[in-house]
Amino acid sequence: MTVVGIDVATAGVRAFAVAPDGAVLARAAEDLPRPVRSPEGHSEQDARTWWPAVESAVRRVCEHPEVGRVEAVAVAATSGTIVAVDRRGEPVSPALMYDDRRAASENTVAAEAGAERWAELGTTVSPTAALGRIAWLHAAYPDAAGVVHTPELVGASLTGRPVAADWSHALKSGYDPVRGEWAWEVFDALGVPTSWLPEVVAPTRVLGETPRPVAGLPQGCPVVAGMTDGCAAQLAAGAAEPGRFVGILGTTYVLKGVTERLVADPWGALYSHRHPDGWWLAGGASNTGGEGVTGDLARLDDAAAARGPAGVLAYPLARSGERFPFAEPEARGFVVGDPADDAELHRARLEGVAFLERLALERVHDLGMDVRGPLLAAGGGSASTLWTTIRATVTGRSMQLSAHAETAYGAAMLAAAATVPGGLSEVSARHGAGGTVVDPDPAQSDRLDESYRRFTAELRDRGWLPR
Repeated sequence: MTVVGIDVATAGVRAFAVAPDGAVLARAAEDLPRPVRSPEGHSEQDARTWWPAVESAVRRVCEHPEVGRVEAVAVAATSGTIVAVDRRGEPVSPALMYDDRRAASENTVAAEAGAERWAELGTTVSPTAALGRIAWLHAAYPDAAGVVHTPELVGASLTGRPVAADWSHALKSGYDPVRGEWAWEVFDALGVPTSWLPEVVAPTRVLGETPRPVAGLPQGCPVVAGMTDGCAAQLAAGAAEPGRFVGILGTTYVLKGVTERLVADPWGALYSHRHPDGWWLAGGASNTGGEGVTGDLARLDDAAAARGPAGVLAYPLARSGERFPFAEPEARGFVVGDPADDAELHRARLEGVAFLERLALERVHDLGMDVRGPLLAAGGGSASTLWTTIRATVTGRSMQLSAHAETAYGAAMLAAAATVPGGLSEVSARHGAGGTVVDPDPAQSDRLDESYRRFTAELRDRGWLPR
């Protein structure tokens, strides 16, 4: 039973065809125009470019000789990207991207109007939240019939009619997954009518079927509700059941995992999506990560591995402010001590990210979350054997490299979940996390433990990490 997963990202579309055993049969990609960003914080993309790119990528995947008949398809996309549509479901506004800040004042109103609800959910309303941008679009496009997220627009092209939103993409738009409703008091305060908001269903719910062959998909192919790109990538990495967590080390560091109950973070640094099976997907994203580690990485890794633990401390913050595992807008990157050479500085930066990961895991533990088994490792940074070994040694946990951590793969898992009796749990068990396991290096653990204590003391002395 072959399924197709679609990832509509900021820069392009990716499609995967996946077999029942989890093997990727075919993949294809199409570029999208880069968002147009302004100094005022506007970030827009032409939503009319999404479907042609999706259609092309999916058709190329379906034409692969190993694919055969596709039994289901699902879409994952960037969280918080929205567009106003007319009564036919056609875009009448630019797509306002996840990082668009034009509705900061509306989001301030939303934060105050729904304060009790947000506290219950353990979430915050940021200046870039889609919630405020819905109000901005309603005021700017009074003749529009409503607002949709990226997957609904693509889903309408697949089914030939409007489709419901899933509760993952709707979270930052003001949907309450605990009560199963939109934050009506907030939209009342913003002057947005209920008719402007889409119906919301659980991920893995069948939204409709293709009315005819579409983009190489057969007539009658179920179109399944997906999840945001981050959630889909988490599931693809293998963190799909309670206790499983994945550390995604890319441009920034992200920790995501599954909990049996909703856990609210008083610091507001960690928030949760709802799992399709009713559990919760907790996660937080740091501003620390691969973006702060530069240079000839292969050469520096070899030199740093030969050197051993660094004698200096580095906090490789790629931009101002920290979001997770603590929230501190005044945080800045630093180096404490004088590195002997670029190899020691490189090693200190790798260790600094690993220290943030340990701090994140300790924060998760302090909030009452259980992390079971090896920590799954995904993202480009996990390709560095040195870095993965440092992370394992600093955290004291074995790291299991994820075989599949792509968003489109996770979307395919969600599509498959709608076709089997056991749902997502059965699909996850079939596909598995896979990948090599990297264990801590006991010969370096004492020195790294000491450096970690110095690192956290430095954060506290600067007033960034609560005591």
